[in-house]
Amino acid sequence: MKDKVVSEFVTASHVRDYARDGCVLLPGLAKDWVDVIAAGIERNMAEPGPYAAESVAEGETGSFFDDYCNWQRIPEFVDVLQNSPLAEAAAALMASPTAQLFHDHVLVKEPGTAKETPWHQDAPYYFVDGPQTVSFWAPVEPVTETTLRFIAGSHLWPKMVLPVKWLKEDDFYDGDDDFLPVPEPDAPGSDMQVLEWAMEPGDVVAFSFRTVHGARGNLTAGRRRAFSSRWVGEDAVVVARQGRTSPPFPGHDMKPGDKLREDWFPVIWQ
Repeated sequence: MKDKVVSEFVTASHVRDYARDGCVLLPGLAKDWVDVIAAGIERNMAEPGPYAAESVAEGETGSFFDDYCNWQRIPEFVDVLQNSPLAEAAAALMASPTAQLFHDHVLVKEPGTAKETPWHQDAPYYFVDGPQTVSFWAPVEPVTETTLRFIAGSHLWPKMVLPVKWLKEDDFYDGDDDFLPVPEPDAPGSDMQVLEWAMEPGDVVAFSFRTVHGARGNLTAGRRRAFSSRWVGEDAVVVARQGRTSPPFPGHDMKPGDKLREDWFPVIWQ
């Protein structure tokens, strides 16, 4: 029986897999936007924002650049966020009548970067949460070895994972009583299922803010540039965290239980 199409590039099977695993591959979702995204990444790297960071420590090989919250000043990002199928696909996966942009994120691992992205969830870093969240990760080069990896079903765990700092990999918060320790799904005897996909430019992987994920280092001869966008649905609200949040959005003037303010976080699809 033919799979029911829920939205452009999104089928009922994609929605079921996303609800079960907390992640799903959407082949070709950004196929018409690869050059636009690549140009935006290069503009972002040439003109980094105040949150730009290098996550490779002195003495380590390679370079791992990341930066976020720049879309309003990067015309290519404005174009892709407002005019590509991303917002519609986000609403379909979240089963939400709306898709509201939370933030953009650029992540670039240069050739020879051994450093892996540590296992983490995004939700503990954010001041927004709810059942309807999705992040998209769109590489602009083929990804065969430097993959994004996910622990299937971890978005349903009863507690969140302790957030860590990417550079030093120490605790992000002062206390850890309310968190699970950082998992080790590759450890001998682990029964955690890890999902990862080889991807072509234009493919997009989607995952919940609560899905535990990490990424391999880039020991290939090519770059690994990726653009992420984070989205929430109508059920997401501002929440209080026990420590600082990232991105911080200073002066946002919202209280726990509030919806994200639309003048800062536009509703792109409804």
